[in-house]
Formats: sequence, structure tokens, C-alpha cells
Amino acid sequence: MTNRQDSFNKTLNKMKKILTRLFIFIISTQMLVAQNLKRANHLFEKRSYIEAAELLQNEDDKTQEVLEKLGDCYFFNSNMEEASIWYAQLFSEHESTTSPIYTFRYVQALKGIEKYSEADEFLGKKNGKVKLNTLEIFEKLNSTIERPYIIHEVSENTIGSDFGTSFHGKNIVFASTRNNGEFYEWNNQPYLDLFTASVNEQEDFVTVTSFPKTINTKVHESNAVFTKDGKKMYFNRNNFADGKKKRDNNKVMNVKIYSAELIENEWKNITELPFNDDSYSTSHPALSPNEKQLYFSSDMPGTLGSMDLFVVEINENGTYGIPINLGASINTEQREQFPFISKSNTLYFASDGHFGLGGLDIFKSTISDNGYGKPINMSTKINSNLDDFAFIINEENETGYFSSNREGGKGDDDIYRFTQLKKYYVNGLAKDKNTLELIPQTIITLTDSENNQLFKETVGNDAAYTFEISPNKSYIIKGEKELFQPAIVEFTTDNNGNINKDILLFLESFKDAEEKVVIEDGKTQIKINPIFFDFDKWNVRSDAALELNNVVSIMKKYPELIVEIGAHTDVRGSEKYNLDLSRKRANSVREYIISQGINTDNIKSIGYGESQPKNQCIEPYICKEEEYDINRRCEFVILN
Repeated sequence: MTNRQDSFNKTLNKMKKILTRLFIFIISTQMLVAQNLKRANHLFEKRSYIEAAELLQNEDDKTQEVLEKLGDCYFFNSNMEEASIWYAQLFSEHESTTSPIYTFRYVQALKGIEKYSEADEFLGKKNGKVKLNTLEIFEKLNSTIERPYIIHEVSENTIGSDFGTSFHGKNIVFASTRNNGEFYEWNNQPYLDLFTASVNEQEDFVTVTSFPKTINTKVHESNAVFTKDGKKMYFNRNNFADGKKKRDNNKVMNVKIYSAELIENEWKNITELPFNDDSYSTSHPALSPNEKQLYFSSDMPGTLGSMDLFVVEINENGTYGIPINLGASINTEQREQFPFISKSNTLYFASDGHFGLGGLDIFKSTISDNGYGKPINMSTKINSNLDDFAFIINEENETGYFSSNREGGKGDDDIYRFTQLKKYYVNGLAKDKNTLELIPQTIITLTDSENNQLFKETVGNDAAYTFEISPNKSYIIKGEKELFQPAIVEFTTDNNGNINKDILLFLESFKDAEEKVVIEDGKTQIKINPIFFDFDKWNVRSDAALELNNVVSIMKKYPELIVEIGAHTDVRGSEKYNLDLSRKRANSVREYIISQGINTDNIKSIGYGESQPKNQCIEPYICKEEEYDINRRCEFVILN
């Protein structure tokens, strides 16, 4: 009995030890899991997204919070493939309790992997609205763009990040991670520094040099903008003072705008702008054309969304006004960043809150006294399914740069240069072929090879015309003027520089071109020998037909010629009788000319009776017969 009791006690003790160890293991595991989750949350809050994602993925219990943060870790690093997977699981398991911000992020992630139909369907379902068709909308938008951009990646991009260009004289300034210094927790890349690049004739980068250490520190520097004289710079830098990184309550190192002055070829007087604050970011400075306003992006109090565009006055004494939000026509509940104002006062900026292709898209808005015009998406000619931003343009030579993390680039962010498809023109003058004098009021028409009229204008006193044309097309240009033969020139354009055209249109007046065309009594006429009618008759006699054939010949030579037949009588007989007789004779002549193949619309007839005598025989029986003959006539007046 004692032996049995001892054996039982030993077994019981072993079980207690095993259970104790198991309990300790479970508690330790739970503590470790809790510690891992705490560590992951800490990393997430300080925006160390890559490390946070690694820990969160190891969580066995994928709670709603874990799924949200996993999606966000990849979303904020533009890994839309992974982000869409975790957001899909989030909505599958927790749709009823998921914040609307995740609807936005999930749709953006789907667009980022070009699943537009799925994104449109999901958004339509969530909003309870008719489903959008993103691709169809952009197809229509593209059709309105007459001069698309030609895009090239700059040759000096690295495998890291290169973005945020600005003009500095003949050079381009940009931000890059190429210095390989201390790494930034967000994306495990080196901190950004500012660099300057010289450019070649193609606007591509050639020689890249770093800004001095007075500008580049061990934190981020980026997005510089310069005054026209190149002597003052505004740029971004992390919150950094006395050699130390300064973080807010969430352990985040916000971004601030600084200014610097170029004195004796050195950047000095580096000053933090007064509207910065440790608790929010101010970034992406941009100057207005007159350099009296500074635009920037910020999440300061008063924003409509995560980042808004603001403008602040730069006073003559160097102080600054109060930042003003650009308002709901520009800003949305999401991000508006990277402003640039061109010389024509057009605002370019990046946004993922306005309807777009995915990620940040580049938009433009006209600035006027009435405010900011409706933002226009720059279409797929510039934008992609991922982030496109930091657009700048030189409107004089129609070239510029933007940044993107689109597929096919060399690094995480890359700089792209663009040229706008140039405008080409046909120009010229309308001149008299014989006198070489200018011919004002000439009608110039441009048609394509299929006879579609493209442009039509009446030239002014300078007789000059200009029409826009395109490469690789055939055209017909025509000049028309009353009493002149039309001038017609056919020409083609190609892709080898033979595009712009200078074409002189030489028009010859009918009086110079044809011996039988004369100007008489202020009218341009086809002059033939007199035609005769039998007394009180109006039928065309055979001898008259021979003369009328001269008119037919000229009209066939110039098919667009319009001629008026004017029949006249002398004063003998009543006025009504003479008017009726002249009308009948004019119509008989018209019918004969039509019978010879002339278009009915090109020949008109009118009877003037005795109303337009050519001499003083205005009373019966006071003149000789041959004098009355002068008034019995047919005139063939050219009308066009």
C-alpha cells in the first residue's frame, strides 16, 4: 500500500511540474505575443512601417486593428499588392465596423494594381451610387488632349529615391537618397539630401553634385524652390535643431520649411519660417510668379483633410502673413501636396482626393481674381496607377519634370522629364501673282486629304494667315477672292522636321489671266463681241451662239466662276415692254450657256430694260441707230 502511495505521489508531482512549466510557457508566450504586438504598435506609431509589418504578420490573431495596420504599413510604402490583400481580409471579416478611410485606401490599393473594375464596383457598393467607370472616364479625358506629353526617365536616377525637382537658373535641383547616410525608419532608406544637376540639350541630367553640409544634414532635406535671381531658397528639412532630431508626442519627426540666402557663393542665414510648428508639418514650398506668395502643403490646424495646400503672403520687409487654406475647390479630405505655380499663373499639384487613376495624381487649376478653377486631371498622358507628383514646367520651351513611383522605374521614386508635343503651323500671305501686292480680305481654307474643312479665315490688311497642322498628314490650302482665280496648294508633313510650312498663295486676277476679261464701268466682265436678237425676239441666234461659246469656254476653265448675265435695251418702246424683253433675252442666254454644260448655280440672269444706258440716248429718236445699238447689249459680269 505504501509503495503504491509513493508511486502515485511521484506521478502527481511530475504532473504538477509539467503543468507548472506549461503554465509558465503559456504565460511567457502570451507575454511575448503581447510584447511583440506592443513593439509592433510602437513601430507603427513612429512610422517604422517595414519593421512593424514584419511583427504584425507574425500575429496569429489577426484582429481588426492588426489587419488595418498591416494594410497601412504596405499602403504607406506604396506596396499596393500586399495592401490590397490585407484590406480585402479586413472588409471580409469586419466590414460593418471598418472606418470609411479604409474604403478609400482599399480602392486606392486596387487602382494601384490596375484592378479598376473591382475598385469601381467596390466603391459603388459602399457609396450606394451608380458604379463609376474609371477607364472610360480617362479615355474621354485623353480624347480632349490635343498635344500629349512625351516622357523619358532621367538618366541620373538611382535605385533609391530621386524626386522633387525645381528650376535653379540653368540647373535642376532635386532630392535623393544617394548619399547613403543614416537610414530612415519609415522605408529603411537613407535620409534625403539636396543635389543640383546640369542638363543637356534634351533637358536630361548630366553632372550631379551635392549641396554643402550647411544645407544637407543627417535628416531629410528636399523640395527646394528658388527666387528668380537664385539668391534665396526655401526648402524642407525635418524638425532638427542644435544637432538633434526633435519629435512630437507621437515620436514623429515632422517636416518644416526653412529659408537660406546665397551670400558670396555660400548658403547662409538658414532660418525656420515662423508658421512652422513642432506639432505638424509644413512642406513642399512653391513661389508665385511675382514671388509675393509662398504656397505649401501642411496638416496644420484648419485643414480639410490629411494634407492641404496653403498660401502665405511674403511682405516687402521679409515677414510673412497668416497662412490661408486654398479652400474646398482645391483641397479634399485626403492629400493635396507638391504645389507649383507656372508663369501663366497655373497651379499644378498632386492629390489622391480628387478622382484619379490611383495614388497621387497630378492636377492643374487656373488661378484668377475669382479664385481657383476646377482642378483638371493631367490624364494618363502624365499620370499612372501609382504616385505621380512634383510637376514643374517651363512654359516657354514646353519642357519640365515630375516624379513618380510607377512601374518600370529604376528606383523607389524616379524623376521623369517631358516635352510637350510641339505645335506646328502653316503660315503665309495672299499676294497678287502679277503685281506681288498683298490681297486683303482673301478667304483662306485648310482641308485635309479627305476634303474635311479644318480651318477657314478671312485675312486682314496684312494678308497673313496661320493654321495649326500636325505631323504625317496631307493638306490642301486654298485662297479665294472676288475677281481672282483661286490659288490651291497641296502639301504634306512628316516626322523628320519637315512640318512647319511657309506657303505664299499667289492669286491671279481674271483680268490678268484672260484676254477677254476686262474692267469696264467699274465691273469685271467677260467681254465678247455684241450678240444680236431679231426684232421683238429673244431666242439666241446662231451667230450669237458663236460669241456665247467664248463665255462658256472661260466658265469651264474656272468651274467655280459665277457670272451674271445682264440684258439691256434702248429707250425705244415702253419701259415695261423693254424690261420684260430684257428679262426674256437674259434668260434665253442663260439657258443656252447651261445647255453647254455649265452648272445652273454658276450662271445668273437679270433684265435691266432701259434703266442703265451707256450714253445720252435716253429719249426716243434723238440719236442715230448705231448709238442706240450701244445700249442694246448683254454684259457678262463676274461676281466672285
